[in-house]
Amino acid sequence: MVAATKTRKPKDPILEGATDVARAAAEETADVAAHVGEHLGATVDAERLVSHRFAATMPGYRGWHWTVTLARVPRGRAATVCEVELLPGDDAILAPEWLPWSERLQPGDVGPTDILPFKADDPRLVPGFVATGDEDVDVVAIEELALARARVLSQDGIAEAAQRWYDGEAGPRAPQATGTPEDCLTCGFLVPLQGSLGQVFGVCTNPWSPDDGKVVSFDHGCGAHSETDVPAHPSDWPAPTTGVEQLDVEVTAPPEQPEQ
Repeated sequence: MVAATKTRKPKDPILEGATDVARAAAEETADVAAHVGEHLGATVDAERLVSHRFAATMPGYRGWHWTVTLARVPRGRAATVCEVELLPGDDAILAPEWLPWSERLQPGDVGPTDILPFKADDPRLVPGFVATGDEDVDVVAIEELALARARVLSQDGIAEAAQRWYDGEAGPRAPQATGTPEDCLTCGFLVPLQGSLGQVFGVCTNPWSPDDGKVVSFDHGCGAHSETDVPAHPSDWPAPTTGVEQLDVEVTAPPEQPEQ
């Protein structure tokens, strides 16, 4: 079996030696000549095609370099500039990968005056209820289930919200919940939610609780539980010492009774 031989790219002394032509092109593109640093070498890309690299010395561009590609016509001795690019090296500082706003946005990023753009294909929402004309059906759907909206939560939206709440400050692993003896399920201040979320979550209505007005899981808890009380304990005063005082008992004869 004959081993495959690696094809070597031919040398091009004319293009490889045209360092001044490449530097002039880089300095023209950079606007400031000082932003083009030392010559880092030349690479033969193809026949009569060579790229020269120069260090980029601008602030904030550590590891970047200017790449100037030169070419020449067959049997020509003049180098022609094909393109000039600013490219990152192996240790270059790069911006993070771009993400659309919908993936960058985090809870708490929306301010009081901010308005999110409309998202027509939000998987967390599904079309809402449209009145059917049947009074019994419409009353239940619109008045009791509050479905008279353009869109309502989908199953994905419900599951996402439930997981986020349960894993966060509303769940059982929140610091204040792990140190309480009673959970929210047995608290009189808990108002369960409606629908499927009401199987796991409710709203706290206790003004003394740090969760007042917030959604909490049934196995959440805090020190303001309605049934929490300080166990009774004995008095802090020392118990009195009890004992029997021993006295010497003198036995005496009863007095004589006078004769009648």
